Amino acid sequence: MKHARLVLSASGLILLSACQLPTEWLPTAFVRQEVIRKPLLIQPADSSSSPLYVWHGSGQPGPVRVTIDLSQQKAYVFRNSENVGWTYVATGRSGYATPTGTFRISEKIVDKRSNRYGVIVDAKGDVVNSNATAGVHRVPPGGRFIGARMPYWMRLTGNGVGMHAGAIPHPGSPASHGCIRMPYDMVSKIYSIAPAGTPVTIVP
Repeated sequence: MKHARLVLSASGLILLSACQLPTEWLPTAFVRQEVIRKPLLIQPADSSSSPLYVWHGSGQPGPVRVTIDLSQQKAYVFRNSENVGWTYVATGRSGYATPTGTFRISEKIVDKRSNRYGVIVDAKGDVVNSNATAGVHRVPPGGRFIGARMPYWMRLTGNGVGMHAGAIPHPGSPASHGCIRMPYDMVSKIYSIAPAGTPVTIVP
């Protein structure tokens, strides 16, 4: 019994001191394997554990394509046929449908404002209509229409539908006037790697 305790103690000693031994002396189970992974950029949605987007395409070469899934309210980014990230989007809500099909980015503007949707301010600069449509809602004397900001604009259709930075108020639910809104940091990355002509497929 005494001998068994001695063996057990010695085994425990080896286990405790294993980190001090050269790895070639250790059983395979004790040698930690180093795994190199691509860098991830993850932003949580509010305070929940579900991310708003995931990106691991830094430094990845090759042509870009984007697939937008309206049923999931997500966009998937591919580079050289490899998925390098995904993000929640906010597409057209009821009455403002986002078109489906395959399009190509035809225009890129870093700091664009909408010429259709925005706010109306009075002569003093105070907002009198926070959800205005140009040419539809009245502008008071001395006031003006100010188009909504659409940073990192990437046009997809001739009638004004494109991808740009914008609010995702309820991830998984539509919220826009037809455009594809994306989180600011994510769309800026897509903008930087997707030249004019990049294919974008929107599926129901």
